Amino acid sequence: MSIYATLWRLKFPGGGDDYVGCEWVEIIAQGVPAHIGASDPEAPDDGTDRSGQEYVDPLLVLSGREYRTMPFEDLYNKLCDALRGDRPRLVAQSWGPDGRVRLLFEDGGVEEPEPKAT
Repeated sequence: MSIYATLWRLKFPGGGDDYVGCEWVEIIAQGVPAHIGASDPEAPDDGTDRSGQEYVDPLLVLSGREYRTMPFEDLYNKLCDALRGDRPRLVAQSWGPDGRVRLLFEDGGVEEPEPKAT
């Protein structure tokens, strides 16, 4: 029997920002009893020494109280911030006359992602 319960599985923009053509990753939320600690010892990629189901480097750790009281929009933003890392936030996307997408970032940077092959 496992002490780890999967609460939900949702897709999020892989780089933390949603735009046309972005990659998506699946995020899995797990709940554990309150007496289980959040700090992980160094362990192989298939779980920690405490449990094969415990993530070694979780994207985000919240207390039960934080999770219960946090609006979904705040949770979504925290997860996207964690996925984005230290990159600037996407503020806009635009399409040129040729159909190419331009991404505009809060630091003034601009990117033109390569179109995906169909």
